[in-house]
Amino acid sequence: MMERTGRGAAALRRAGAAVRLSVATLTVVPTPYARPDRGLAGAAMALAPAVGLLLGGIAAAAGLVAFALGAPPLVAAVLAIGTAVLLTRGLHLDGLADTTDGLGSYRDRETALSIMRAPDIGPFGVAAVVLVLLAQVAALAEMLTRPWYAVVAGVAAATAAGRVGIALACRRGVPAARPEGMGALVSGTVAPLAGYAGWLAVAVVAVPAVPGRPWQGPVAVALGVAASILVTWHAVRRLGGITGDVLGAGCETATTTCYVALSM
Repeated sequence: MMERTGRGAAALRRAGAAVRLSVATLTVVPTPYARPDRGLAGAAMALAPAVGLLLGGIAAAAGLVAFALGAPPLVAAVLAIGTAVLLTRGLHLDGLADTTDGLGSYRDRETALSIMRAPDIGPFGVAAVVLVLLAQVAALAEMLTRPWYAVVAGVAAATAAGRVGIALACRRGVPAARPEGMGALVSGTVAPLAGYAGWLAVAVVAVPAVPGRPWQGPVAVALGVAASILVTWHAVRRLGGITGDVLGAGCETATTTCYVALSM
């Protein structure tokens, strides 16, 4: 009995450590965590969609409050998207810029990886970030005219869809592009079933996002996740695997695709 109790306590401690690591990795919240092993990193990445739901809920609240106080939909949408960027330190946007610069260079694998590691951002990366933010803001401005519950569901689902993309990019069988870095730590660590379970949960959250069309939310999430999977596949084909930047690029691609599909 004591042995089982000890195992249960150890499992709870490890689950708590995974939650702290997921929050610390994916948000600006200063959450203390121990140096992770690959198992703990995989658990943290599997929890990424849940963190995305929390981030999306906070961003939606910021937009709704601004809209209720009289801000035009476009301004309220900027505040909501800006809140999401602030809460993540712009981490995924940085990954999008670096990945776009590297893959868009059409250079060989090593040169592309070198471009992605460089601290500066090229015009291709800047354009990608600007277009993604414009698309998200424009889509959310349209969504803000819907009932509050639909806005919360839509923003939470779109934000979480990006994190489903992260979880699936870390699934078993997907290699790392480099032997070091974030990609090497998390690649191949997430059980596919965990990633698909997160996808299903986010799809359910998205059901009320478009009043009168309960199918559109889950379809939007599916399109977003599919777009992220395509980014991962292309990166693996060109680079030989994933990096932390690729995870960010897939996340922003999924979120933006989901926003656009929800706004239609």
